[in-house]
Amino acid sequence: MTGRWIEVADGVHARRYAELDLTVGLVVGAERCLVVDTRGDLEQGAELAAAVRGITPLPWAVVYTHAHFDHAWGTEAFLPCEVWAHERCADELRADPGALRAPWEAHYRKEGKPDIADAIARTTIVAPDHTFTGRADVDLGGRTAVLLHPGPAHTGHDVVVHVPDAAVVFAGDVVENAEAGFSAFSFSSETDLTAWPDAFDAILALEPRVVVPGHGDPVDAAFVRHHRDGLHELITLKAGLGRGETTEVAAVAASRYPSDVTLAALETP
Repeated sequence: MTGRWIEVADGVHARRYAELDLTVGLVVGAERCLVVDTRGDLEQGAELAAAVRGITPLPWAVVYTHAHFDHAWGTEAFLPCEVWAHERCADELRADPGALRAPWEAHYRKEGKPDIADAIARTTIVAPDHTFTGRADVDLGGRTAVLLHPGPAHTGHDVVVHVPDAAVVFAGDVVENAEAGFSAFSFSSETDLTAWPDAFDAILALEPRVVVPGHGDPVDAAFVRHHRDGLHELITLKAGLGRGETTEVAAVAASRYPSDVTLAALETP
């Protein structure tokens, strides 16, 4: 349950967890702080809230990088506060809570983690009360956190958090840093493979010194650039497969990524 803090800049922190290799964030201003994602259930959220209080007593706001459970279901422990997200994230989190929780309860019971399954069953899913479509600035007092929708990528409602004075970007699952270093992304039912490189370009245009991924340790702009180019290669392989110019076996052999990553990319809508 417990995590560890990594200070990536003055007053800007990433918190790492073994569970799902998750990374969340904290940006501290002079008057309040911003929590970037809240983990996956009410108990995990409570742990994070206590950890934030170990760094700062300031009032907090929360932002969701996207609606997936591991990033957005731990918010109950932070209420009352502002909760920011893309407007389509709000639409997803306002769906039937039982239907949202059921597959993840089943997943964790199957994994032999009934404590997490039970916590998910008791969790209140909190929809954002502050939404936007393109950009929103959150004043933290002497520091502004800029919330940006970089375009469709991992989901259709991804949000990245730019801290301009620190040259840090919290990228959510637009960028991931897999444990073995093989990939910078994972695919969901909402993934837009063709548009995803543009989201990487939107992050690179911010000239970040540090990019904090949704999973894995912080990376730099060179990492993002490398995997943007890798995405272009996957798009080309998928297009060739669609035109009958190559086979799945040949595409996997030609890819810089492991077979499971490549096959998942080829199967995206």
